[in-house]
Amino acid sequence: MPTAVTDNAAESRFELATGGQVSYADYERRGQSLVIPYVYAPPPLRGTGAAGRLMEGVTEIARAEGRKIVPLCGYASSWLRRHPEHRDLLA
Repeated sequence: MPTAVTDNAAESRFELATGGQVSYADYERRGQSLVIPYVYAPPPLRGTGAAGRLMEGVTEIARAEGRKIVPLCGYASSWLRRHPEHRDLLA
């Protein structure tokens, strides 16, 4: 199932709208890397899997662009460690 993650290039962040709320992952494209310094989910979405769905979308985008992910954010880093199917994307 495709995700609804969008690239808000003006804000340099990937976004996922859920129930009127927006989760996002700030990013910076550096060469062949996608640096993720911060992932945010609004309090009403915490514990619902919204941030995980957002990260799934981020990995799809990174893979489509042929980029490796540099997870500076603790959540992004731990999510990638918990999902071995995406470990090949780690820079």
